[in-house]
Amino acid sequence: MTPIYPGSVDAAGQRATLGVLGGGQLGRMFVHAAQRLGYFTAVLEPDAQSPAGLVSHHHIQTNYDDPTGLAQLAQLCQAITTEFENVPAQALQTLARTRPVAPGAAVVGIAQNRIEEKAHFTACADVSGVNCAPYAVIETLAQLQAVQADRADLLPGILKTARMGYDGKGQVRLKTSAELAAAWAELGGVACVLEKMLPLTAECSVLVARGWDGQVVSFAPQRNVHVDGILAVTHAYEENMPPALATRARDAAVSIAHHLGYVGVLCVEFFVVDDGSEHGVLVVNEMAPRPHNSGHYTLDACDASQFDLQVHAMAGLPLPQPRQHSPAIMLNLLGEVWFDASGQLREPDWHAVLSLPGTHLHLYGKVQARAGRKMGHLTITGPDVASVKTVARRAAGLLGLLGLDAI
Repeated sequence: MTPIYPGSVDAAGQRATLGVLGGGQLGRMFVHAAQRLGYFTAVLEPDAQSPAGLVSHHHIQTNYDDPTGLAQLAQLCQAITTEFENVPAQALQTLARTRPVAPGAAVVGIAQNRIEEKAHFTACADVSGVNCAPYAVIETLAQLQAVQADRADLLPGILKTARMGYDGKGQVRLKTSAELAAAWAELGGVACVLEKMLPLTAECSVLVARGWDGQVVSFAPQRNVHVDGILAVTHAYEENMPPALATRARDAAVSIAHHLGYVGVLCVEFFVVDDGSEHGVLVVNEMAPRPHNSGHYTLDACDASQFDLQVHAMAGLPLPQPRQHSPAIMLNLLGEVWFDASGQLREPDWHAVLSLPGTHLHLYGKVQARAGRKMGHLTITGPDVASVKTVARRAAGLLGLLGLDAI
């Protein structure tokens, strides 16, 4: 691919413009990164008040599969990406006929379907050195009955919808064969995977950026804490997990990206499972074909963020190996932060929070706070891990955040 340089103007007088499908906070941070380099930006998003659409040079307010809107996006942009995996793969295929699209429709399609995703992880396990949890596919009543009869080894387990499951949605924990049948009915009898429940000791993720030419760079693994299926805390510092596990996770994520022929930023999430060994064993959980909530700390703790690398990868620019200059802890800010104990709407005590050293507040421009809605994040950086943990505890206490037992 011929690089698209920031600030360039083509023969028709059009400025170099990068496009994104989706107008949420990930799109907003992508837009900011692209604009900082000097690109114009275009967002295709049906919501008139979307976080990304409000800050972009162009906002095409249509559905993701609208032919007219897609044609307008392709006309405006020299390259296009997506901010989330649940855009129609057909839309990416349509755009790819005339413009570079990263990541491509085929890869996004794999990430949209847990069945295909797990098949991919299994196919590249010999190369990556990491497999997924034992599982079975349930798409029909016959498959459900076969699992009930022959796969008792998968119980207790977690039944997950193959599509549209995120932040703990579309998942049911169960212990018995009878509960499995009830859970499948509860989920609507749609295609699912049943995963064996494993003895987890930790969760982590790795961010990888891969270019059109196959060049790969990556961030060190970050350790994550979830509350009710939603990311609450990310620990990003050298001592956050045993070095051998960190190296294995990083190498596995790079192998998975190469196996996919991936272009763009990819997040691979892992479980650390207690297998009786000193540090446990890694199991790959899922992947996100985009920047990820757990990588938001890179905006403040690294010399190149995950969004900078997203821009570089899609535009065909060189990929610098990012350097983390400060230990960091990221606290997710959900809508609950905007309500007091009695459920009354109130403004968080930003004065007290921002008085703490090393705090970096990022709000996403969402007008209405709702329970479980990602409204922003707070990253704490400092000269050493101890000081970062101390400030993070104080900030989390001021905001009433959960997940503190792991800080």
